[in-house]
Amino acid sequence: MELLSVQRCHSGEQHRYQHQSDTLNCAMTFSIYLPQCASMDHPVPTLYWLSGLTCSDENFSTKAGVQRAANELGIALVIPDTSPRGDDVPDNEAYDLGQGAGFYINAIQQPWVHNYQMYDYIAVELPHLIESHFPVNHLRSIAGHSMGGHGALIIGLHNPHRYCSISAFSPICNPSKTPWGQKAFRHYLGDDTSLWEEFDACCLISNANAQTPILVDQGDKDEFLDTELHPERLVQAGKQYPSLTVRTQHGYDHSYYFIASFIEEHLHFHAKYLDVTEK
Repeated sequence: MELLSVQRCHSGEQHRYQHQSDTLNCAMTFSIYLPQCASMDHPVPTLYWLSGLTCSDENFSTKAGVQRAANELGIALVIPDTSPRGDDVPDNEAYDLGQGAGFYINAIQQPWVHNYQMYDYIAVELPHLIESHFPVNHLRSIAGHSMGGHGALIIGLHNPHRYCSISAFSPICNPSKTPWGQKAFRHYLGDDTSLWEEFDACCLISNANAQTPILVDQGDKDEFLDTELHPERLVQAGKQYPSLTVRTQHGYDHSYYFIASFIEEHLHFHAKYLDVTEK
């Protein structure tokens, strides 16, 4: 790994690294915040944050104001990029496909299949890398926003043995039935819609056996609420999933102002399941 930058922040340190990903067949960048208490003698639990369309690993670390609470709780934050990138990585001129729009799934269609394996990168390769090189323990939770909220839900629901808790802001809850998801799934997975259901939170939660705690926050002034997000479908699909909490926040939109307003509540939610003793 190559260290790109490090900044002191709320007594901990915000790092940014680049590494060569064997899963994505390209160089990848991620950010990690390490609280002051983290050491090899005192490894800490980790919250993985997945960002949304057009974002990189830097949006959350610079805009959410999350480091103070993470330091107080003793939780490391891992913030990957949203897709593979590079001159040799397939792209599209549209903002909702290609670089910046990996959708956290494993592509099987050309030209995407060689690089766009974001599900395996997030669920397998990156945690192995993090736990091999940083003072973190085996306890993980996962969260995200918009496309990243979709990613957090599907990865967490598929892997209840790997994640202690799941949370999301404004997630794309039913991507197989909405324009952003249908466009991405058709390009990455092909026309067989039965394959799409493996990456759709509404389909997964309706058949879930485990009960990983889930917290979802949705603003009622979100411009994408009725066209792309559809939290009401997640509520309906999750009627037999008592560990799901979906909250509507009045007056909030899709922006990082919304995330910054409630991110500390999400960290305290995850802390309950990460075996963290609040200071």
